[in-house]
Amino acid sequence: MVKVTFEPPPYGPGTSLNRPGYGPGVTTPWIVRISKMPQGRVIGAAIGIGCVISALPQLLFEEIPETCKPEYQAASRAYMRYHNMNPITGISKKD
Repeated sequence: MVKVTFEPPPYGPGTSLNRPGYGPGVTTPWIVRISKMPQGRVIGAAIGIGCVISALPQLLFEEIPETCKPEYQAASRAYMRYHNMNPITGISKKD
């Protein structure tokens, strides 16, 4: 009888070091490297990069949009009253 020994992966059973790279025939080095990384790191890095990218417009552009300025909102309310928009429950209802 042959004795079979199991040797776990070097960083624990949840690691991806013992499986092949992403997809069949993919040889791009950075994709292979990312696919062999632990999943928690990849997900955390993706969330962090997404947060940084979504915060850039707020950091780079100081001025608020034109439609958020009080003058635009007052003009919009006056336009809605003049054209009797939403007369039952909205801005044009009769009190």
